Amino acid sequence: MNKIGFDNKKYLSLQSEKIQERIDAFGDKLYLEFGGKLFDDYHASRVLPGFEPDSKIKMLLKLKSVAEILVVISANDIVKNKYRSDLGITYDADVIRLIDIFKSKGLYVGSVVMTMYQPQPAVDGFIKRLENLGIAVYKHYAIEGYPSDVSKIVSEEGYGKNEYVPTKRKLVIVTAPGPGSGKMATCLSQLYHENLHGVKAGYAKFETFPIWNLPLSHPVNVAYEAATADLNDVNMIDPYHVDAYNTLAVNYNRDVEIFPVVSAMLEKILGYSPYKSPTDMGVNMVGNCIIDDDACKEASRSEVIRRYYAALCDARKGRISKDVVSKIELLMSKSGISVEDRKPILPALEKAMQTNTPAVAIQLNDGRIVTGKTGDLLGASAACLVNALKALGGIDDKIELISPTVIEPVQRLKVKHMGAVNPRLHTDELLMALAICAVNDPKAKKAMAQLDKLKNCEVHSTVMLSHVDEKTIKALGMHLTCEPQRQVIVSDQT
Repeated sequence: MNKIGFDNKKYLSLQSEKIQERIDAFGDKLYLEFGGKLFDDYHASRVLPGFEPDSKIKMLLKLKSVAEILVVISANDIVKNKYRSDLGITYDADVIRLIDIFKSKGLYVGSVVMTMYQPQPAVDGFIKRLENLGIAVYKHYAIEGYPSDVSKIVSEEGYGKNEYVPTKRKLVIVTAPGPGSGKMATCLSQLYHENLHGVKAGYAKFETFPIWNLPLSHPVNVAYEAATADLNDVNMIDPYHVDAYNTLAVNYNRDVEIFPVVSAMLEKILGYSPYKSPTDMGVNMVGNCIIDDDACKEASRSEVIRRYYAALCDARKGRISKDVVSKIELLMSKSGISVEDRKPILPALEKAMQTNTPAVAIQLNDGRIVTGKTGDLLGASAACLVNALKALGGIDDKIELISPTVIEPVQRLKVKHMGAVNPRLHTDELLMALAICAVNDPKAKKAMAQLDKLKNCEVHSTVMLSHVDEKTIKALGMHLTCEPQRQVIVSDQT
């Protein structure tokens, strides 16, 4: 388990060199549309073992002397109060979060572009908030006939109505809280205005997935399609690339569909189109840095199964339609991927059947599997976690690392004074209790020393876990799946 399949050091070097080449190709300035997550790209690290979640930021830091950040947000997303489900925050809050992180890394944040702008209290209030923080905000407007009416778009009545964003550096990273924010339109609008100002500017895309130089059916690309099943993205062969170079390349439907329009816009703005295919627009070097293809395939198949269970739970909660689940099931069927390939699932289900309670199983990085059930003192995930720490530390399973005399007062506090229905300790509460016991108990201290070994372990629960348990498991670096079943909490006052 945990074989390295990706050379992260090589990636940082190749990717920054490729971007620098593209900057030089255009002369004065490059607008680089940055797709996906700039921070904490855990999807990439899961499907490409060895890829570090902060790789993109490290790569940008190599270019920070010539780079500035332009953050884009759609006014429509502010009005709709759109939020990032992975972080549980709204898009407008994420804009401020992103700016703070960029600045803390020493990257220069130039401004924010408000796309699809029209006067609305929530939108104007957010603009005022940004300006009070010293952040310049520029307004871009909806264009009638976008994206088909190229003549109108590339004119004074189209991009000409947008406010010009003054930029200072040769590389402008255009990013956003999520898809549909208007990154590409912002880049092309800027090219229009830069051309009017006599600046030789160009445009390129940086999307990690799908990986253009891997086969369409490669599990890494299949995992990306599973991850974006709710967006209706579909991986496909880039027909323009085949026509131009007689070479297969993988892209996705939205870029392929919009390419003729983008190419026409570039030709009207620059006088020529520098690209023969949507794949040409990209600068992604990830596929050149895979060093163990089998390790990446195995990791990606596991990710598809995790995405499947996540979709099952989201459908049960009413967050997505069942069509998303069906789409991932079809991907699994076509790729020969089965839930039986996920090792902790069957032990968790068997434990639940034996005990008639919710259960959790953890597959350790050495292949061993430990289980835990719901008891009077601990929830299943907490029980399984302490069992895993015992197994990793070679501690006898019969030894109590935390005495009931320590747990019971915590339970009374939760139920009697804090209004909790469930008296059992969650995973975070268990770890705090264990940390306190570790002060005087060598075995508890030894168990705490095993926490780092939990990273990349696979976890399966027979019920959907509480937010706090899910958050703790993910914070420990473990990969969680749950059966789409709600846990019935029965209050037994302790």
